[in-house]
Amino acid sequence: MPRRNRNRNRPDHHRSAVADEAARLMREHGLRDFRAAKEKAGVRLGLEDRGALPTNQEIERAIAERNRVFHGDVHDEVVEALRRAALELMRALGGFDPRLVGPVLSGNADEHSAIDLHLFSDEPEAVGAALAALGISARAVEHRLRTRRDAWELFPGYRFRYGGLEFCALVFRERGRGNAPLSPVDGRPMRRATDRDVEALLGSGAAQRLPTST
Repeated sequence: MPRRNRNRNRPDHHRSAVADEAARLMREHGLRDFRAAKEKAGVRLGLEDRGALPTNQEIERAIAERNRVFHGDVHDEVVEALRRAALELMRALGGFDPRLVGPVLSGNADEHSAIDLHLFSDEPEAVGAALAALGISARAVEHRLRTRRDAWELFPGYRFRYGGLEFCALVFRERGRGNAPLSPVDGRPMRRATDRDVEALLGSGAAQRLPTST
């Protein structure tokens, strides 16, 4: 059998193919759940065994490559617009020491992405009152996040639209600043960016990433 055909049957090629298809599904169809995307991609490609399923990091890299190759400058403009909107609201909610997290921070956001913020208050309803004072109609939500490898917690928050864009702001206790929940991408504490960090990103280019977690 030619070497080219043997390579097509290697597990690493299967993983790459599933990662690419999962990235396409997440990028083009607005899927946000890595597990659902990789399982759906595996079914589409007939590669449903666990050995062929890529890690979330592999899918994240495939998304970044797809953005670079197929969307280029348009993607950079989308990310910059989302970061500018995030910065505007972070300044308006400065009393809650807001942090930007997620795809808008990483540079892998797209036109379907919500802007994810972490706010800090021992009284979550105070955030709702602040949003109302800004004329923002918000819906209360709870998100389940992993705080340790084997532990999950529910965090209160709000979903709302501001400036025509979707936001999700989760509220952590004041003492939670130094204990970020774990990222669904790499299992490490989530990167959190202050307003100054976001300003620096905007000054250095729309698709730039923070070098360290905050």
